[in-house]
This record gives sequence, structure tokens and C-alpha cells, in this order.
Amino acid sequence: MQPAIYPETPPQLAEALRTLAGERRTIRMGGNFTKDRLGGRPQDGAATISTTRLCRLIQYEPQDLTVSVEAGMPFTELQRTLEERGQMLPLDPFTGPGWESATVGGVIGANLSGPRRRLYGTARDMVIGMTFATLEGKLVQTGGMVVKNVAGLDMGKLMIGSFGTLAAMASVNFKVFPIPQCSRTFVMEFSAAGDAFAERDRILRGQLPPAAIDIVRISDVYRLLVRATGNQQVIARFSKDLAKARAAEGDEENALWQEIREFTPRFLAANPAGGVVAIRTPLAGMREEMERLSSAGIPCIARSGSGVIHAHYATDPPPTPIHDESGMMKKIKHMFDPENLLNRGRLHGYL
Repeated sequence: MQPAIYPETPPQLAEALRTLAGERRTIRMGGNFTKDRLGGRPQDGAATISTTRLCRLIQYEPQDLTVSVEAGMPFTELQRTLEERGQMLPLDPFTGPGWESATVGGVIGANLSGPRRRLYGTARDMVIGMTFATLEGKLVQTGGMVVKNVAGLDMGKLMIGSFGTLAAMASVNFKVFPIPQCSRTFVMEFSAAGDAFAERDRILRGQLPPAAIDIVRISDVYRLLVRATGNQQVIARFSKDLAKARAAEGDEENALWQEIREFTPRFLAANPAGGVVAIRTPLAGMREEMERLSSAGIPCIARSGSGVIHAHYATDPPPTPIHDESGMMKKIKHMFDPENLLNRGRLHGYL
């Protein structure tokens, strides 16, 4: 295999793709390739392209709550830039050993979102525009830098969660959010899944929406974590409603959620043959699914207000179920990559 290609501009990225496709060479496409244990194991390509030198801040308008960055920028760098102005991009991707260098393009390409998706949504809700390069050597721009601008966004949304199987992201535009005035996390422990999910249901029926509500079983108990954000009045209301829970804030709260974000990378580092499967299920079916996984000794982190369970398999992870009864995903893949050159093996080889 030849050394990796590191384009430094979007036109160079597009030209590299066009050249390799013209030679009918398979392509391993990514940034720092930190997501290789998610979404199906990738196959080696005849050539590798890395976007890590596409790492510039293109435009940042704090007053408009918008930012545009190149896809190879480390996600942690984008977070630091926003925090300096009291803003954030609440995607909360995994962090930990080997994942510190995750790029913006990698996070969006894997459609990673964390605990706060309950309140803020997923990457598809935060991306307002994108530039990507095709195998034909074209640069395609979708959306823009205006939050309400929806023109052309559908094509850009195809790239979110595609694991680089369609095209290569060159830059991404986001809407961002102010960092809340206050934050507090309430922690409860239960020996039975039924009790944990019953408390979840009670909280979700309440008048105030939590920023995050996770049920985690990585030991012998079910931990329910409820994150409340807003002003002092909102926090006081949650504190009254969850008076029996242990409350954490400040450094203790940050450490609590950092532990959750780091669990997956640490688990994968300790289990080289393992993998993580995102199981999507209706809220009403989450308890039964968690019980099934727990009885098999599979650690789980559930976004229990969003219907997603991250199941951690030490060996032989099953493929993530792909629902494509109409075959539309395959048709889209053929439109972008008819010879199946990009990121073979991703999405469990379905495309």
C-alpha cells in the first residue's frame, strides 16, 4: 500500500479522489481513523486519504451562533474555540485513550451524539451546511451559514452517518448553542431495570425536559443519570422533584459524564476483538432490551430518553441492524460510488 495522501485544500481533496477513482483503486477515507471499531470494520484500500491537514477555522459568527470548520479539525479544538465565547456544540462524542484526535468529519461521518441528544438533537439537527468532494472530482456545497437556510441540505445530510462510503467531507457548518447558566446531574441506582425505567418514565412525564437522561449498566447496578440545565430556578425545580437522588455539579459532574464518554474507548482498548453496536428501539421497549443484554453480561449505555442503547461486546459484535427495505441506501451508494471504491466494509459491508 502506498503512503497516505494528505490534501491541504478542498480542491486537492477532490483531485485526489478523481485520480484514484480514474485508476479504479479502492480508497480508505478518513481523518485520524478513530472510528474503525464502529460501524463495521473497514477493509484496507489500495490508497488512503486523510483529511487531517484540512483543519482550518473558516468562519465563526458568535452573534449568529454559527461556525464553519474544515473536516480535519480535531473536534476537541472546535470545542475549545466555542467555549472561549461561552458557546458549545453539544454532540458529546466518545473521548478517551486513542480518541482524543477524533476529527470533526469523523464525528459527523459516524453520526455520533451523546447524552444531550435528548434536548439538543443529533448531528443532523446541528449541521446547517457542508462541502464535500465526490469521486468525480467535484466539490459540492449544500446549505449555508444561516440557521434557517434549508436549501440543498438533504444531500449534505446523506453524508451524516455514512462512514465515508459516499464522498469525502471537506468542511462543515454548524449552528451552535450558548453554554447554560447552570448544570446539575442527579444520580440514582437500582438493582432492577424495571425500577430504573419506571423512574425514567416518571421524569419524562414531568413538565421540565432534562438535558440528558441515561441509564447505564456497566457494573451490577442500573444507574440513572439525569442532567438538568438552565437557570437557578430550573435547577431548583429539578432538585425538588428529584430530592432522593444524589446531586453532582461542577468538577464532580464533569467527571461523572467524562467517565461515561470514556467507557467505550477503554472497553474497546481492553477487548481487541470487541465492538459497539447501537441498538435503536422505542422507548417502551428499552427495558426489555436492556434486561436481555444485561443477562448476557453485555455492558450497556442507554440514551434512555432517545431510544438508543450502546451495547458493548467483548467479542464477535453482531452487525448494527440496517433498515433499508426499499433499497434506497444501495441506490444512493451506486449514484455516488458505482464501483464500490470508498471505505469498503463500512456499514458492515451492506453498501
